[in-house]
Amino acid sequence: MSDDVETETSKPRRPLTLRRTEKGAVKQSFSHGRSKTVVVETKKRRVLSPKKGDEAPAKADAKEAPEKKAAPKKPAEDKDAAAKAAAAKAAEDKKKGAVLRTLSDDEKQARAQALAKARKEKAEREKREAAERAEREAREAEERARLEEERRRQAIEEEKRAREAEERRQAEEAAREALEEEERERKKRNAAKTEARAKGREDEDQKADASKDEADNPLAQLGGRIKTRRKGGGDDRRDASKAKEAPRRRSGKLTIANALDDEERQRSLASVKRAREREKLARQQRGGGDRVKRDVVIPETITVQELAARMSMRAVDLVKELMKQGQMVTANAVLDADTAQLVAEDLGHSVKRVSEADVEEGLEGAADKDADLKPRPPVVTIMGHVDHGKTSLLDAMRQTDIVAGEAGGITQHIGAYQVDLGEDRKITFLDTPGHAAFTQMRARGAKVTDIIILVVAADDSIMPQTEEAISHAKAAGVPIIVAINKVDKPDANPDKVRTDLLQHEIQVESMGGDVQDVEVSALKKMNLDGLQEAILLQAELLDLKANPDRPADGAVVEARLDKGRGAVATLLVERGTLKRGDILVVGSEWGKVRAMTDDKGQQVQDAGPAFPVEILGLNGVPEPGDQFNVVDSEARAREIAEFRQRQRREKAAAKSSGTSLEQMMAQLQDSEIKELPIVIKGDVQGSIEAIVGSLEKLNTDEVRVRVLHTGVGGISESDVILAEASNAPVIGFNVRANKQARDEAERNNVEIRYYSVIYNLIDDIKAVLSGMLDPELRETFLGNAEILEVFNISKRGKVAGCRVTEGKVERGAKVRLIRDNVVIHEGELSQLKRFKDDVNEVPAGQECGMSFANYEDLKEGDVIECFSVEKVTRTL
Repeated sequence: MSDDVETETSKPRRPLTLRRTEKGAVKQSFSHGRSKTVVVETKKRRVLSPKKGDEAPAKADAKEAPEKKAAPKKPAEDKDAAAKAAAAKAAEDKKKGAVLRTLSDDEKQARAQALAKARKEKAEREKREAAERAEREAREAEERARLEEERRRQAIEEEKRAREAEERRQAEEAAREALEEEERERKKRNAAKTEARAKGREDEDQKADASKDEADNPLAQLGGRIKTRRKGGGDDRRDASKAKEAPRRRSGKLTIANALDDEERQRSLASVKRAREREKLARQQRGGGDRVKRDVVIPETITVQELAARMSMRAVDLVKELMKQGQMVTANAVLDADTAQLVAEDLGHSVKRVSEADVEEGLEGAADKDADLKPRPPVVTIMGHVDHGKTSLLDAMRQTDIVAGEAGGITQHIGAYQVDLGEDRKITFLDTPGHAAFTQMRARGAKVTDIIILVVAADDSIMPQTEEAISHAKAAGVPIIVAINKVDKPDANPDKVRTDLLQHEIQVESMGGDVQDVEVSALKKMNLDGLQEAILLQAELLDLKANPDRPADGAVVEARLDKGRGAVATLLVERGTLKRGDILVVGSEWGKVRAMTDDKGQQVQDAGPAFPVEILGLNGVPEPGDQFNVVDSEARAREIAEFRQRQRREKAAAKSSGTSLEQMMAQLQDSEIKELPIVIKGDVQGSIEAIVGSLEKLNTDEVRVRVLHTGVGGISESDVILAEASNAPVIGFNVRANKQARDEAERNNVEIRYYSVIYNLIDDIKAVLSGMLDPELRETFLGNAEILEVFNISKRGKVAGCRVTEGKVERGAKVRLIRDNVVIHEGELSQLKRFKDDVNEVPAGQECGMSFANYEDLKEGDVIECFSVEKVTRTL
């Protein structure tokens, strides 16, 4: 092949000359908006004539060219491939030293098409990149808007929380101010000094609360910073950022932090919380020097949760502090005031002790002046042993018959009566039961009385309940008048009564003492005037006076629930005058006096000092012995009654909140004790109290009575349902069950037992408890036998040949095998033979054969002890 360049037409060779070239500029575009201008030179094609020696190759090439032209081109040929082939050929010719030829039309066309295709692809790529850029900017704008909205919402919520916290703090401040105002009024302090002190303390509390709220609310701080940025420098930053903006390409990965403006970034909530935790840990390590000191108001009882809130700390941290002091409590446990004060002071707070009992202040009123006091009748309590004639003596003086109305002829209630002796002389009598079960009734009677008449039967002299009455009188510090009753009996011996009283440090006037004694006969109504004169003389010595012109107060003698009338209470007025319509507080109950009757059942409008009355209108049945006071409004009465009820519940909860080792041991012992559950309903509260106290005295280490429920009034259907759930009987004392209760008891086989005399009830319960006791095993020695020889008999096992040395041996009795004075077996004698015959017993001195049940380790010289065991029923 010739090195000359092929040409389409054969022309003579021309000399090489420099020809004029055309210059032009081409602008190149790149990605991301970059461009570049390039200068391009365009030269015209040169046509070179072939050499002489090259004619033949040229002709050959000329011949091949039409053939190539004539050859049909494949449709799959690519123009880019042609361009590549031309470039490769040009490179090959250059290596050979040939002169470059000009491009053919096909090559030019292929290059033009390739350039157009590249430009089209570039345009499409730029369009696609612009669309992606627009879409990315739209997403970034949407994300910025969402984050901005989230920040705004958080700021609003934090502002709302801060406002609520401020409202709570203001409410607490208002409550504290009210409490301080009440304390100032009660103690009558200087109003100006107290107000200034309270105002100063209020400012300090507000500062402390503000700092505490600011420290405890990171969201509020964050919201505040956001607001500041929005209000303060937000526009300047936005303008500055706009001024700094310039066409630049975003680099790196797209994140939320990159999407947002750097100057708009805020500290995250998690970061703030972590910083607070680190500061708190550091403060604890330093010993809590930065802890906010507060004035903690502590009532008589307070829960751990409430105490932690008042000290502005978490309940968990306070529980940890209490556990360090050895108290295992929970957040709902109730603490007494002393414990709460110790904990608060240990944590660096100042304690202010208050008492909810302040609501009771002023309830009893001011002390009476001597000028306002007027004489009042004496209150006399008749006490003594059962069946010594106390009620009969009172009947004789009242000319009534009370004994006939009492079940069994014994008094089971405290009765309050007034006897008018004429000439404006009156005596108020309280008749107390003499039975052993009514100890608490007698104690209450001794507390509210002025004089005690000790009734002693002349034929019985001093008895156990007489001694008890003397003890109650001495404990109450009340003077005693001895009434020696039943002097009309043939075997009466009053001198023996006077002599026996000396053993209890009571010396009557006839024996040189200062205690009056009167011989009376309730049956014959002998010397009743002398007894009344002795009472009036003793009352004159006591100089009994009271102020009738004041709100009434006194004591509850007895209370019961009456069907149709509600709660009925017998009151003894001690001071003031009780009027119909008065509002009074009785223990933990309150009410308004709707009706008032005297001891004769007549309606009265008022009751003065030492006057016993029966009232209606209480909202519940009070406890006998409770004090009553008249108040000015129903609101105050309700407040005092609710406080007393709440105090009773809290004390019970505080008592049962902890668990000591002794309590755990008691619970283990209780689980082994057999219990008799019962439900008790009675006519009056005092009777129920006496029944429960008597039944508790029957309890032992093995059996006891568990009272499920007590109540005043008739037996209802709910009482029967409760008894049926616990498999317990229902005890009715002077009450009856209604029809629904009786039907329910028949359906569920619940036993309802009625009693009218207390000692019959106690005897029956005692018999039931005795039946629950395990029988006692009593062992009786029968005799001893010595093993002489041991025989091994097939199908029978070992049989011991013995001689009875003491007592006798019986078949079926219990035996012990003793070897070297040590009991090695205890069982039952299965066979007893005399020679070849089975016998029931073998006396001493005779020989016999014995075999044990399921035991064969027998040796010569062993001793067999024979004994019998019998079960003995136990009683309480």
